[in-house]
Amino acid sequence: MKKDVSNISLIIIDVDGTLTDGGLYYDNYGNELKKFCTKDAVGFFSAHKVGIKTMILTGRECPAVTRRAQELEVDYLKQNIKNKFVFLENFIQEQQLRKEEIAYLGDDLNDLQAMKLAHYIGCPQDACEEVIKIADYRSWTKGGHGAVRDIIRKLLIDRGEWEVVVQNLYDGGI
Repeated sequence: MKKDVSNISLIIIDVDGTLTDGGLYYDNYGNELKKFCTKDAVGFFSAHKVGIKTMILTGRECPAVTRRAQELEVDYLKQNIKNKFVFLENFIQEQQLRKEEIAYLGDDLNDLQAMKLAHYIGCPQDACEEVIKIADYRSWTKGGHGAVRDIIRKLLIDRGEWEVVVQNLYDGGI
């Protein structure tokens, strides 16, 4: 049975392994680098177009994530969050959100407990087995290769909004 996603108003998105391929790259100067898939931008902008807010939630902190979040016009950027469950529990309470309003996209064990606070769970194709077991949708692609775009696309298809979003965002070109 297909889950009702009509009330989703916030999509929470993990970084390493979800928005990226999970690799950590360091240059000779000690800088941490990350590779993001440009295709995922379609997911973020499509969500925004239908009034869904986005949050990047990560246990690490990196200037590259800050820059990418700005480019994607993310509503909430939360980095260096060691206990995602406790953070989200407090955030949900402060924002007066209901579980039915929350989607969570993640890939690994550090997302597992926080995912239980969400109504809809999406994961990349290469997520860990424990996350795959509880996911409502498993992308056909790996983290860092357009999985976020694919999961948000599926969510908007289930809401009956994908075709209109594509038409409104991209028919005129960008």
